[in-house]
Amino acid sequence: MANDYLAEIRDVNLSYLMIAQQMIRDDRAEAIFRLGISGEIADLLAGMSNAQVLKLAGCNVMLSRFRFNDTEILSTLLRDKAGNATATAPLHASIIMSSQAPEAVL
Repeated sequence: MANDYLAEIRDVNLSYLMIAQQMIRDDRAEAIFRLGISGEIADLLAGMSNAQVLKLAGCNVMLSRFRFNDTEILSTLLRDKAGNATATAPLHASIIMSSQAPEAVL
């Protein structure tokens, strides 16, 4: 069972790293915002070789993390009016998240 989780974590990490690298290469500023990372981390991710990506993906912890440490953000995204999410909820959550400092560690 634990080995299954480790394999799943590796797969998620690999997907995250590959997507992050592509986002950084396509539009660095937008990637930094969407990933919630610093410019230094973005540069490190973009410069990683395939072997480094595979090695880092194989660590036994999730590299991405849930960015909703603030209940206001999650509550805003989940806010519901008459069974439908409001159109402004994602925008409001993005504004709140953009005011937070990017993570300095991956």
